[in-house]
Amino acid sequence: MSVSVLGAGVAGLCCATALAERGLEVEVIAPRGAPAPVSLLAGGMLAPFCEGESAPPVIVERGQAAASWWADRVGSVVRRGTLVLAPPRDAGELDRFARASTGHVWTDPGALEPDLSGRFARGLFFAREAHLDPREALGTLRRRLEARGVRFRDGPPGGRIVDCRGIAAADSLPDLRAVRGEMLAVRAPDVRLTRTVRLLHPRFPCYIVPRGRGDYVIGATMVETSRAGPVTARAVMELLSAAYAVHPGFAEAEVTETGAGLRPAFPDNLPAIRSLGGRIHVNGFYRHGFLMAPALARDLAGMQTRELHHAD
Repeated sequence: MSVSVLGAGVAGLCCATALAERGLEVEVIAPRGAPAPVSLLAGGMLAPFCEGESAPPVIVERGQAAASWWADRVGSVVRRGTLVLAPPRDAGELDRFARASTGHVWTDPGALEPDLSGRFARGLFFAREAHLDPREALGTLRRRLEARGVRFRDGPPGGRIVDCRGIAAADSLPDLRAVRGEMLAVRAPDVRLTRTVRLLHPRFPCYIVPRGRGDYVIGATMVETSRAGPVTARAVMELLSAAYAVHPGFAEAEVTETGAGLRPAFPDNLPAIRSLGGRIHVNGFYRHGFLMAPALARDLAGMQTRELHHAD
């Protein structure tokens, strides 16, 4: 049985990888001129325990395997945990986050990140969390697939269709909605952070993910809209203001990139595998793409392998 995977974002590449590892014949349909996958704009956080603050338990449970899955295949996972902070005036947000999540300990932020010494009295440390660089990770997955003989091409699919097109599949999935996310990439040589930092705020929480060499990704807004287009001035101001609250060195940062994209989400904000209209859809990752794509890819590969064996 041959499988045509539609889409070369995080869902498509993870599904293609899992299928190829099971020995199935796979190709990836990636049309020329198509918009870049929104997953390239992701922070790349592998943070199941932090996500548990607002996500269902299945995200926490299944997301814990993501860091090892990525480390085994791309080798560039940074396992330094997540540090969660709140400004003194919003200390209640930190207490609320602690009650709503697991897998953390209270810590002195300056003991983990010396650059934060004296700025925050306390924080939550999620030691078992990690992060990666999405562009590096997806580039490595693609090269590994090509080395296995998986073909990337334009044109119509030629086998069983696995649709991983994200929000572009809304024409086939009527309950799929768009959630807009915006991010900034900055170069801040005066800031030295070594792990993901999340700042809690009642209106515009943010995360800061180090990329090394003074580069950071700051994100991300979550706006219930299907409006595409460039990053808004409001998002830039809010994200930079939040980053400045973490470290004043961000005031002198160079903004090297801005980006906005539409994440696909189902009504319950949980990803799902659906068979519909003669194809299999793997979609609805909301903000959990890098965290949950490996789990659903394994599910998909298991389903296809069992079906192949039954056919024999």
